[in-house]
Amino acid sequence: MPIPAVPPAATPRRARLPPLLTAELIVGAALFVAAFGVFFYLTRVVFGQHSATFDNWGFAQADRLRAVVPGLTGWVRRLTFFGSAGFFVPASLLGALLLRRRGHGRYATELLLSMGGGLVLNELLKAWFQRPRPTSALLYQYGLSFPSGHAMLSVAFYGCLAWLAVQHGRRHRWAWALAAVAWAGLIGLTRVYLHVHYPTDVVAGWAGGAAWLVLLRAGVRVFWR
Repeated sequence: MPIPAVPPAATPRRARLPPLLTAELIVGAALFVAAFGVFFYLTRVVFGQHSATFDNWGFAQADRLRAVVPGLTGWVRRLTFFGSAGFFVPASLLGALLLRRRGHGRYATELLLSMGGGLVLNELLKAWFQRPRPTSALLYQYGLSFPSGHAMLSVAFYGCLAWLAVQHGRRHRWAWALAAVAWAGLIGLTRVYLHVHYPTDVVAGWAGGAAWLVLLRAGVRVFWR
């Protein structure tokens, strides 16, 4: 007598879903490879080839903009605060608290891990590469230069908010996500405008932040599964 087939509803959920082979993880893997490739390429350009072509071009564009719009510098100084530790420490704690109260405990944990791990990673990378800051800075900034902490932590923080908007936003969720990513990019540009980071520092910070965020997201997803 033939054995009856098991109905689809009786198949365990884990068996029915291909583990880890989701569109999110495939896109994440591609983004991680691209971000890591950009970061590695910049290390070769800056520390291997000692090329300053891109940095000189970026500073020239910033200087031209400052000459055309003289009153912009004050606004840029205010804007760059939203990528500083003075903003991110309370914002991360408050954001995690609000997420937990709204029932998103996993996202609260991910936000804290993203910022804490991103800060440690940025400091380790700076200590490894030991690149001094530009001597033409418009305001004093302590520490080393490569990669930009403002750029890296902005991607880690606002990238988390962008992902949350896509996952749980009701209206215009993609618009909010793109706005968060654009805001992170704008904060990175303020560092070039103020000459406190080389353009290569900022691009490396964006790439490093994206790679770290994708890696953390994949790790958290695997852990919860």
